[in-house]
Amino acid sequence: MKAHCLPFSQIPHTTRLFLDLLAYAPQVKAFYPCSPYFHEWLKKEAGQISYAASRREQVTAILERQNRSWNASEKTLANLDRLRKGAAAIVTGQQVGLFGGPTFSLYKALSAVKLASEATAAGVDAVPVFWLATYDHDLAEVNHTSLPAADGTLEVLATPSKDAPGAPVSSIRFGDEINPVVERAAALLGDTEATQILRDSYRPGETLGSAFARLYARIFADWGVILLDPSDPEFARVAEPIYRAAIERAGELAARLLDRGKELEAAGYHQQVKVTESSVLLFTTRQGARTPISRRTSGDATEFVIDGEAAAEKLSQSQLLAELDSHPERFSPNVLLRPIMQDFLLPTLAYTGGAAEAAYFAQAGVVYDSLLGHVTPILPRFSATIVEPKAQRLLEKHELTIADVFEGPEALRQRIAAKQLPRDLQAAFEAAKRAFEENFSVVKSELEKLDRTLVDAAETCHSKMQHQLEKLYAQAARAEALKGELVSRHSEGLSQALYPNKGLQERTLGGIYFLARYGNELLHQLFDTINSSCHDHQIVEL
Repeated sequence: MKAHCLPFSQIPHTTRLFLDLLAYAPQVKAFYPCSPYFHEWLKKEAGQISYAASRREQVTAILERQNRSWNASEKTLANLDRLRKGAAAIVTGQQVGLFGGPTFSLYKALSAVKLASEATAAGVDAVPVFWLATYDHDLAEVNHTSLPAADGTLEVLATPSKDAPGAPVSSIRFGDEINPVVERAAALLGDTEATQILRDSYRPGETLGSAFARLYARIFADWGVILLDPSDPEFARVAEPIYRAAIERAGELAARLLDRGKELEAAGYHQQVKVTESSVLLFTTRQGARTPISRRTSGDATEFVIDGEAAAEKLSQSQLLAELDSHPERFSPNVLLRPIMQDFLLPTLAYTGGAAEAAYFAQAGVVYDSLLGHVTPILPRFSATIVEPKAQRLLEKHELTIADVFEGPEALRQRIAAKQLPRDLQAAFEAAKRAFEENFSVVKSELEKLDRTLVDAAETCHSKMQHQLEKLYAQAARAEALKGELVSRHSEGLSQALYPNKGLQERTLGGIYFLARYGNELLHQLFDTINSSCHDHQIVEL
């Protein structure tokens, strides 16, 4: 394995906010109290963790019950014991995508393991915790995965399993319909250890959350990753003070979030989540569906509105709090409250995630400050594109870089086609370019002697003529691409392997593919590649 860096500034669609966080630019420090360099603040932050002993005992007891139900490894149980005795948590999390989700889910878990091991080595005992986003109710985002077929194209596998519309994915339990989906995945992956783990995890009776947990418990057994399913009713009881504060202080929190949004936009950044004066940071459950809560104020009176499918239900604050007291399991946090709930439940030293999560944290900082009095630092997770031998051979054959692939399929096709142009035509273009530069240099020099005011006009003319020559070259490349079946096949193959659907490989390709093809040894090699001080995207050549 060889790895080299590609700065995120060269990755398409990277936001300015994330780039400035990575550089820890002065203008971003108002939104992130800690730099992305872990060891600069590790011990200071560890000393600021405030976590009640009674809550630690409650939470570790729930976690032990959950993880034992998923056949946790001895290493995981040992890490739970460390957590019970006072260790901090390095937390990451992800939606419970089918068959373990996209590859970056694996990278998140590895990042948490690496940071926990580095913290422990530095004298701050820490364990990795993976938060399963089982509250999520967007089934279409998690009920599928993409795996390469024999011809290199991506095949999307999806489970038809469902519950009531809008139900949290924790309630979606597999029936026999999961079996043919698993067998199709097995046919694509081959007969490997990863395939057998997949069969053992995704079976009738399991939910999207429990199957994901069983899979990750096996995959990360060697590292002892602690898995946490927040939809457990016992966690809802522990988190009740956070839910209560979100109701009682709803107006204050909405106002602070609106102010934070203005601050972000004034600094030239974006808001990840739209917030209004009526926003409440909670959902509740009605007829099995996860339903948003909003707030309306008229004079001194405030009422809470639950926008159910049938009709809007209106409750006073005292009525909503009474429901919370009786049934905390009916409530769940929205995306801006989730990290606060997470860090109320856990003694979190740091969270590791990607660009979208970093943007959430920029907004949620004011909620952290209001409810916990402290903002948890966020660290960028490991990010990578894995280049398999076949793709590497094509890159070398056509003298391409990963950055060329990231320009998109059409641009890549033209680049490959340009190198396939007849040698005489390529030589003619090169000769024309050289002759143009040499002759124009003479023209410019003579014009400067004649009248210096003509130099700017000459530069403009030079740019236009150069552009026209390059345009003609591109047109020739397009013409070649149209008639070149090999060009199309190679460009499509590279795009599918390295930049599928015009996005990073890690966001589309199911991580189970790499585990099936290269085994758990690949994870160990990737773990060794992770450097918590390097925040570039990694190009990993196998």
